[in-house]
Amino acid sequence: MKLAVIADLHANLEATLAVHADIQRRGIQDIWVLGDLVGKGPRPREVVEWVQAHATRVIQGNWDARVAGATNRPQDLWPRSKLTPAQLAYLGDLPFGVEEVFARQTWRFVHASSKGVFHRLYPHSSLHEQLEAFEPNPQHALRARADALVYADIHEALMLDVEGRPLINCGSVGNPLDSTLPCYLVLDFDDVGYMASFVRLPYNRDAEIAAAEASGMPFTREYIAELLTGAYQKRKARSGE
Repeated sequence: MKLAVIADLHANLEATLAVHADIQRRGIQDIWVLGDLVGKGPRPREVVEWVQAHATRVIQGNWDARVAGATNRPQDLWPRSKLTPAQLAYLGDLPFGVEEVFARQTWRFVHASSKGVFHRLYPHSSLHEQLEAFEPNPQHALRARADALVYADIHEALMLDVEGRPLINCGSVGNPLDSTLPCYLVLDFDDVGYMASFVRLPYNRDAEIAAAEASGMPFTREYIAELLTGAYQKRKARSGE
């Protein structure tokens, strides 16, 4: 079993297509998307269409929940206006997480943490918080005590050992904040173990910036700055946006 685990596409179609081409080149059939299909970027409809056409498993991210109706910030309302009612229902109905047994271990896949899509798990979170992330949470249909946890949300690829259990963040495809290059995770399982590796690759960033500039979306400057620098830009509403 070999998986390409991707997340935080953030309506960046150029990065998404570049990652898809690389996944195809490697002959990987299964693509799991750990949320945040939309938000920030200029082409939410096209990225949702791509996910619906190509992803094997998809879970909900915090931006997916927001755009589907959880909040009404300017950055939520603009992509909401670009999506069809069916696409908004799709985002709102995505499951919270996935648990599967690979290599005789229970692997849990969530977006932000095991507590909720709006609760972040950081590399510097306490050992107690990290250990708690592996525990069951029936409220979100997480019924097993996980042996491994894969998540997204912080836009930073990482692999930690938490008292013998892997804690892996797959990084971000469309909005990396630890580099300017899209990142995704490859998990390769056999009967007794696994290999995990990160892939980074270039994409047509100029075309993505041009699409953002032509879109009329809010916070265009912040989005472009993040693509160019890999540094988070705080979004504060300005007059005229």
